[in-house]
Amino acid sequence: MAGFIKDLRDNGNALLIRVSVIAAIGGLLFGYDTGVISGALLYIKGDLHASSTAQEWIVSVLLLGAILGAAISAYSADLASRKWTKVASGAVYAIAAIGCALSVNVPMLIGFRFLLGLSVGTASFVSPMYVSEVSPPRLRGGLVSFNQLAVTSGILLSYLVDFAFANVPGTWRWMLGIAVLPGLALAIGMITVPHTPRWLAERGRDDEARDVLDRLRENDDETDVDGEYKDMEEAVESEKSSRVRDLFTPVMRPLLVVGVGLAFFQQFVGVNTVIYYAPTILQGTGLTKSGSIAQTVFVGVTNVVFTIVAVLLLDRVGRRKLLLIGTAGLTVALAVLGVYFWSPGLQHHASYLALIALMFYIASFAIGLGPVFWLMISEIFPTGIRSKAMALSTMVNWAANFIVASSFLTVTHWITREGTFFVYTGLAVVAFLFFAFRVPETRDRSLEDIQNDLVGDRRDTLQAANQN
Repeated sequence: MAGFIKDLRDNGNALLIRVSVIAAIGGLLFGYDTGVISGALLYIKGDLHASSTAQEWIVSVLLLGAILGAAISAYSADLASRKWTKVASGAVYAIAAIGCALSVNVPMLIGFRFLLGLSVGTASFVSPMYVSEVSPPRLRGGLVSFNQLAVTSGILLSYLVDFAFANVPGTWRWMLGIAVLPGLALAIGMITVPHTPRWLAERGRDDEARDVLDRLRENDDETDVDGEYKDMEEAVESEKSSRVRDLFTPVMRPLLVVGVGLAFFQQFVGVNTVIYYAPTILQGTGLTKSGSIAQTVFVGVTNVVFTIVAVLLLDRVGRRKLLLIGTAGLTVALAVLGVYFWSPGLQHHASYLALIALMFYIASFAIGLGPVFWLMISEIFPTGIRSKAMALSTMVNWAANFIVASSFLTVTHWITREGTFFVYTGLAVVAFLFFAFRVPETRDRSLEDIQNDLVGDRRDTLQAANQN
């Protein structure tokens, strides 16, 4: 763990750290809004007379906005730049947060939450993309995972805000309105940072690209800046003609399967039922509203602590190993939750078991699927097609998130709460097998090396086959 901190201190520089932290505020927006609705919903449903269906829409409409936001930013990240796309994302988030706080009925709240989704969908993949393109290979895992740390910190912050305003007049309006602060922080902060070297190179602004790369690698004695820049130029040149249709070529298809598979399974192991509905789940064990919100804070703390562990280990242990360990752990936790809600005896005599299982689940997710999905989709795709490939993976992720979030209360009504957790357990087993057989290791390799290995070898094979 000390290795990452030592490398960052000895070979990093103030600019690299500053741009990584500011870019990761996009993750804070994502996390705060994901978590804050869980506590706010307990009060919104009474204040605005929201039915179960309305509650599901209040939660999940943000995810529809996120799908559209990811699609739009696939183009804006290339045309307007990663930097200005994130500035716009922060500004939209701040405006939408004010609108949510001032909503007077369910349709108005749903409308502004959709607008929030546009911002969150944009920030969710442009943030890790930006950081991956400014980071040296040996620090990339930890620095990109600053974004995931910001996500989990945002979730914890939202739980603390929910707890702080649980008994204050206006309750949910304060909970939702405070989100204006991180939105403004992202918009203002991103104005102060440079474009990524790769985006500048793609635009033919070579002198600026080299200048930014030199400043980002200042005091870094372990990076061959000339070699890194040459590799980047070659990769950019080879991918100049990339278009959306190139995502579906035989060469790209294996990478797309990995990215989309990670996106799908990250949500279909049920993580956002825990995040969105943790207080509702805990309230089902007999706790009061304020009591369930208070216990949810423990889930948030666990999420942050184990994300820090992941940040420190990703560049030392490897992405794939943490992914498999984490997925195995959350599978066990889901099975325990299923057994808990199936057994009246456990609910009566061991009500604490639900909280323990939730904490173990979130710890396992935080060291594996949580950071590894966002990190790997920023690493495995070639430069010219990266924004569109990441956008497609992100859209699948948000679509899966929407399906899970919008159906949780309904599905638990149809097949019971324990049945729902057993279904998630089965999906987690399938996810583990997929990761074991299809997901590669990308630790300590340049983006261009990963591209050459995962795409280049297959391209050579296909070219040889065509010649024969």
